[in-house]
Amino acid sequence: MPALKAVIAAAGVGSRWFPVGKTTPKCMLPAWNKPLLAYTVADCVAAGARQIAVITAPGECTRQVRHFLTEDPELKSYFTARGWQDKYQPIDQPPAAEFTIIEQPRDNGLYGTALPPICAADWIGEDDFLLVSGDDLLLRLDLGSDLADLAAARRTAQSAGAIAVASRPSDRPIRYGIVHPRPCTGPHQLLDEVRGWLPADRQRRTAHIDISRTLLPASALPYFTAVELAANGELRATDAITAFARHNDMLIHPILGTFYDCGSPEGLHAANTVISGSWMA
Repeated sequence: MPALKAVIAAAGVGSRWFPVGKTTPKCMLPAWNKPLLAYTVADCVAAGARQIAVITAPGECTRQVRHFLTEDPELKSYFTARGWQDKYQPIDQPPAAEFTIIEQPRDNGLYGTALPPICAADWIGEDDFLLVSGDDLLLRLDLGSDLADLAAARRTAQSAGAIAVASRPSDRPIRYGIVHPRPCTGPHQLLDEVRGWLPADRQRRTAHIDISRTLLPASALPYFTAVELAANGELRATDAITAFARHNDMLIHPILGTFYDCGSPEGLHAANTVISGSWMA
Protein backbone atom coordinates (compact mmCIF):
# COMPACT_ATOMS: atom_id res chain seq x y z
CA MET A 1 0.00 0.00 0.00
CA PRO A 2 1.44 3.44 -0.93
CA ALA A 3 2.61 5.72 1.85
CA LEU A 4 0.69 8.91 2.55
CA LYS A 5 2.49 12.20 2.03
CA ALA A 6 1.18 15.75 2.29
CA VAL A 7 1.67 18.74 -0.01
CA ILE A 8 0.90 22.08 1.65
CA ALA A 9 0.36 24.92 -0.83
CA ALA A 10 1.90 28.08 0.64
CA ALA A 11 3.22 30.06 -2.32
CA GLY A 12 0.37 32.56 -2.77
CA VAL A 13 1.24 36.25 -2.85
CA GLY A 14 -1.47 37.20 -0.34
CA SER A 15 -2.90 40.14 -2.28
CA ARG A 16 -5.90 40.39 0.07
CA TRP A 17 -3.43 40.87 2.92
CA PHE A 18 -1.40 43.71 1.43
CA PRO A 19 0.53 45.60 2.62
CA VAL A 20 1.33 43.08 5.41
CA GLY A 21 1.32 40.33 2.76
CA LYS A 22 4.45 41.86 1.23
CA THR A 23 6.47 40.85 4.28
CA THR A 24 4.57 37.97 5.88
CA PRO A 25 3.41 34.93 3.88
CA LYS A 26 -0.21 33.98 4.52
CA CYS A 27 0.69 30.61 6.02
CA MET A 28 2.70 32.41 8.74
CA LEU A 29 -0.12 34.72 9.84
CA PRO A 30 -1.03 34.13 13.49
CA ALA A 31 -4.10 32.20 14.58
CA TRP A 32 -3.82 33.10 18.25
CA ASN A 33 -0.19 32.25 19.16
CA LYS A 34 0.58 29.86 16.29
CA PRO A 35 0.96 30.44 12.56
CA LEU A 36 -1.67 28.97 10.26
CA LEU A 37 0.97 26.52 9.02
CA ALA A 38 1.22 24.88 12.46
CA TYR A 39 -2.45 23.91 12.42
CA THR A 40 -2.21 22.56 8.88
CA VAL A 41 0.88 20.49 9.68
CA ALA A 42 -0.77 19.02 12.79
CA ASP A 43 -3.83 18.03 10.75
CA CYS A 44 -1.68 16.35 8.08
CA VAL A 45 0.18 14.38 10.77
CA ALA A 46 -3.15 13.34 12.34
CA ALA A 47 -4.18 11.98 8.94
CA GLY A 48 -1.08 9.79 8.83
CA ALA A 49 1.34 11.86 6.74
CA ARG A 50 4.90 11.54 8.02
CA GLN A 51 6.53 13.29 5.05
CA ILE A 52 5.32 16.81 4.32
CA ALA A 53 6.34 19.13 1.49
CA VAL A 54 5.61 22.83 1.89
CA ILE A 55 5.46 24.64 -1.46
CA THR A 56 6.71 28.19 -0.93
CA ALA A 57 7.38 31.31 -2.93
CA PRO A 58 11.07 32.18 -3.36
CA GLY A 59 12.69 34.60 -0.92
CA GLU A 60 11.13 35.73 2.35
CA CYS A 61 8.35 33.14 2.27
CA THR A 62 10.82 30.27 2.09
CA ARG A 63 13.03 31.82 4.77
CA GLN A 64 10.18 32.21 7.27
CA VAL A 65 8.71 28.75 6.65
CA ARG A 66 12.11 27.06 6.91
CA HIS A 67 12.92 28.94 10.11
CA PHE A 68 9.63 27.92 11.72
CA LEU A 69 9.98 24.23 10.80
CA THR A 70 13.60 23.82 11.89
CA GLU A 71 15.35 24.12 15.25
CA ASP A 72 16.86 27.44 16.30
CA PRO A 73 19.51 26.55 18.94
CA GLU A 74 20.52 30.17 19.54
CA LEU A 75 16.95 31.28 20.24
CA LYS A 76 16.31 28.22 22.41
CA SER A 77 19.41 29.00 24.47
CA TYR A 78 18.33 32.63 24.81
CA PHE A 79 14.92 31.57 26.19
CA THR A 80 16.48 28.95 28.48
CA ALA A 81 18.95 31.45 29.96
CA ARG A 82 16.05 33.66 30.95
CA GLY A 83 13.87 30.89 32.35
CA TRP A 84 11.38 31.07 29.49
CA GLN A 85 11.37 27.35 28.68
CA ASP A 86 7.58 27.21 28.89
CA LYS A 87 7.28 29.92 26.25
CA TYR A 88 9.62 28.05 23.91
CA GLN A 89 8.01 24.67 24.52
CA PRO A 90 5.23 24.96 21.87
CA ILE A 91 7.86 25.05 19.11
CA ASP A 92 10.29 22.67 20.83
CA GLN A 93 8.05 19.69 20.13
CA PRO A 94 7.30 19.65 16.38
CA PRO A 95 4.98 16.97 15.04
CA ALA A 96 6.54 13.66 14.03
CA ALA A 97 7.14 14.52 10.37
CA GLU A 98 9.98 15.07 7.94
CA PHE A 99 9.74 18.39 6.10
CA THR A 100 10.79 19.30 2.59
CA ILE A 101 10.67 22.89 1.32
CA ILE A 102 10.04 23.24 -2.42
CA GLU A 103 10.10 26.68 -4.03
CA GLN A 104 7.47 27.44 -6.67
CA PRO A 105 8.99 29.60 -9.44
CA ARG A 106 7.58 33.07 -10.03
CA ASP A 107 9.56 33.92 -13.13
CA ASN A 108 7.72 31.67 -15.58
CA GLY A 109 4.46 33.63 -15.62
CA LEU A 110 2.40 30.69 -14.35
CA TYR A 111 0.24 30.73 -11.25
CA GLY A 112 -2.62 28.79 -9.74
CA THR A 113 -3.58 26.04 -7.33
CA ALA A 114 -2.54 23.27 -9.74
CA LEU A 115 1.14 24.23 -9.49
CA PRO A 116 2.04 22.85 -6.01
CA PRO A 117 1.53 19.16 -6.90
CA ILE A 118 3.31 19.76 -10.21
CA CYS A 119 6.29 21.24 -8.35
CA ALA A 120 6.22 18.31 -5.89
CA ALA A 121 5.68 15.54 -8.46
CA ASP A 122 9.16 14.02 -8.17
CA TRP A 123 8.97 14.20 -4.37
CA ILE A 124 5.54 12.52 -4.34
CA GLY A 125 6.81 9.66 -6.49
CA GLU A 126 4.38 6.73 -6.39
CA ASP A 127 2.78 7.61 -3.06
CA ASP A 128 -0.68 8.88 -2.17
CA PHE A 129 -0.75 12.53 -1.17
CA LEU A 130 -2.89 15.06 0.62
CA LEU A 131 -3.14 18.38 -1.19
CA VAL A 132 -3.91 21.06 1.38
CA SER A 133 -4.06 24.85 1.34
CA GLY A 134 -1.73 26.50 3.83
CA ASP A 135 -3.60 29.79 4.23
CA ASP A 136 -6.85 28.69 5.86
CA LEU A 137 -8.03 26.75 8.89
CA LEU A 138 -10.24 23.74 9.49
CA LEU A 139 -11.01 23.83 13.21
CA ARG A 140 -12.45 21.01 15.28
CA LEU A 141 -13.16 21.97 18.88
CA ASP A 142 -13.78 18.30 19.80
CA LEU A 143 -10.08 17.36 19.34
CA GLY A 144 -10.92 15.50 16.14
CA SER A 145 -9.29 15.90 12.72
CA ASP A 146 -11.28 16.20 9.51
CA LEU A 147 -8.19 15.27 7.49
CA ALA A 148 -7.86 12.06 9.50
CA ASP A 149 -11.57 11.42 8.93
CA LEU A 150 -11.08 12.06 5.20
CA ALA A 151 -8.32 9.45 5.01
CA ALA A 152 -10.39 6.93 7.00
CA ALA A 153 -13.49 7.52 4.86
CA ARG A 154 -11.49 6.98 1.69
CA ARG A 155 -10.16 3.67 3.03
CA THR A 156 -13.69 2.55 3.95
CA ALA A 157 -15.10 3.51 0.56
CA GLN A 158 -12.06 2.05 -1.25
CA SER A 159 -12.20 4.99 -3.64
CA ALA A 160 -9.29 6.27 -5.69
CA GLY A 161 -9.37 9.58 -3.87
CA ALA A 162 -11.47 11.83 -1.65
CA ILE A 163 -12.40 15.50 -1.45
CA ALA A 164 -13.41 17.33 1.73
CA VAL A 165 -16.36 19.71 1.47
CA ALA A 166 -18.14 22.26 3.65
CA SER A 167 -21.74 23.44 3.37
CA ARG A 168 -22.62 27.03 2.53
CA PRO A 169 -25.91 28.82 1.74
CA SER A 170 -26.45 28.73 -2.03
CA ASP A 171 -28.74 31.75 -2.35
CA ARG A 172 -25.87 34.04 -3.31
CA PRO A 173 -22.68 33.80 -5.40
CA ILE A 174 -19.94 31.77 -3.75
CA ARG A 175 -16.25 32.37 -4.47
CA TYR A 176 -15.33 28.73 -3.87
CA GLY A 177 -15.84 25.88 -6.32
CA ILE A 178 -19.14 24.06 -5.87
CA VAL A 179 -18.81 20.28 -5.58
CA HIS A 180 -21.39 18.31 -7.54
CA PRO A 181 -21.94 14.58 -6.96
CA ARG A 182 -22.61 11.93 -9.55
CA PRO A 183 -26.15 10.55 -9.67
CA CYS A 184 -26.40 8.31 -6.61
CA THR A 185 -25.68 4.68 -7.52
CA GLY A 186 -24.29 3.34 -4.24
CA PRO A 187 -23.72 3.99 -0.54
CA HIS A 188 -21.18 6.78 -1.10
CA GLN A 189 -21.39 10.19 -2.73
CA LEU A 190 -18.87 10.39 -5.55
CA LEU A 191 -17.61 13.49 -7.29
CA ASP A 192 -18.90 14.46 -10.71
CA GLU A 193 -17.29 17.90 -11.01
CA VAL A 194 -16.12 21.01 -9.19
CA ARG A 195 -17.34 24.15 -10.91
CA GLY A 196 -18.12 27.80 -10.27
CA TRP A 197 -21.36 29.15 -8.83
CA LEU A 198 -24.28 29.52 -11.28
CA PRO A 199 -27.56 31.45 -10.86
CA ALA A 200 -29.41 28.13 -10.99
CA ASP A 201 -27.75 27.21 -7.69
CA ARG A 202 -30.13 29.62 -5.93
CA GLN A 203 -32.78 26.88 -6.14
CA ARG A 204 -30.94 24.87 -3.49
CA ARG A 205 -30.73 25.89 0.15
CA THR A 206 -27.11 24.83 0.59
CA ALA A 207 -24.18 23.85 -1.56
CA HIS A 208 -21.10 21.73 -0.93
CA ILE A 209 -18.00 23.85 -1.50
CA ASP A 210 -14.41 22.85 -2.15
CA ILE A 211 -12.11 23.76 0.78
CA SER A 212 -8.79 22.80 -0.86
CA ARG A 213 -8.32 19.50 0.95
CA THR A 214 -8.09 16.40 -1.21
CA LEU A 215 -6.49 12.99 -0.97
CA LEU A 216 -5.20 11.61 -4.25
CA PRO A 217 -3.07 8.77 -5.61
CA ALA A 218 0.10 9.46 -7.57
CA SER A 219 -1.83 8.47 -10.72
CA ALA A 220 -3.66 11.84 -10.43
CA LEU A 221 -0.48 13.83 -11.11
CA PRO A 222 -0.73 13.69 -14.95
CA TYR A 223 -4.14 15.39 -14.68
CA PHE A 224 -2.45 18.37 -13.03
CA THR A 225 0.26 18.66 -15.66
CA ALA A 226 -2.44 18.47 -18.36
CA VAL A 227 -4.54 21.32 -16.93
CA GLU A 228 -5.13 24.19 -19.33
CA LEU A 229 -5.28 27.86 -18.40
CA ALA A 230 -8.67 29.01 -17.14
CA ALA A 231 -10.27 32.20 -18.44
CA ASN A 232 -8.56 34.19 -15.68
CA GLY A 233 -5.14 32.79 -16.61
CA GLU A 234 -4.97 30.44 -13.61
CA LEU A 235 -4.02 26.76 -13.56
CA ARG A 236 -6.74 25.40 -11.24
CA ALA A 237 -6.41 22.29 -9.11
CA THR A 238 -10.18 21.83 -9.25
CA ASP A 239 -9.97 21.35 -13.04
CA ALA A 240 -7.43 18.56 -12.55
CA ILE A 241 -9.53 16.95 -9.81
CA THR A 242 -12.66 17.10 -11.99
CA ALA A 243 -10.77 15.49 -14.88
CA PHE A 244 -9.45 12.76 -12.58
CA ALA A 245 -12.98 12.11 -11.27
CA ARG A 246 -14.24 11.44 -14.81
CA HIS A 247 -12.12 8.28 -14.85
CA ASN A 248 -11.87 7.42 -11.15
CA ASP A 249 -14.07 7.33 -8.07
CA MET A 250 -13.54 10.42 -5.85
CA LEU A 251 -15.37 10.24 -2.54
CA ILE A 252 -17.14 13.40 -1.33
CA HIS A 253 -16.55 13.78 2.41
CA PRO A 254 -18.47 16.47 4.38
CA ILE A 255 -16.42 17.92 7.24
CA LEU A 256 -17.52 18.10 10.86
CA GLY A 257 -15.38 21.12 11.74
CA THR A 258 -15.60 24.73 10.64
CA PHE A 259 -13.70 26.11 7.67
CA TYR A 260 -12.15 29.59 7.82
CA ASP A 261 -10.72 31.28 4.74
CA CYS A 262 -7.78 33.03 6.35
CA GLY A 263 -6.56 34.36 3.03
CA SER A 264 -8.74 37.34 3.96
CA PRO A 265 -8.51 39.47 7.13
CA GLU A 266 -12.17 38.74 7.86
CA GLY A 267 -11.60 34.99 7.84
CA LEU A 268 -8.58 35.12 10.14
CA HIS A 269 -10.39 37.46 12.52
CA ALA A 270 -13.32 35.01 12.72
CA ALA A 271 -10.96 32.09 13.40
CA ASN A 272 -9.11 34.00 16.11
CA THR A 273 -12.39 34.91 17.77
CA VAL A 274 -13.33 31.23 17.99
CA ILE A 275 -9.88 30.10 19.17
CA SER A 276 -9.69 32.79 21.84
CA GLY A 277 -12.83 31.44 23.47
CA SER A 278 -11.87 27.77 23.29
CA TRP A 279 -9.41 25.29 24.78
CA MET A 280 -7.04 26.04 21.87
CA ALA A 281 -6.05 29.45 23.25
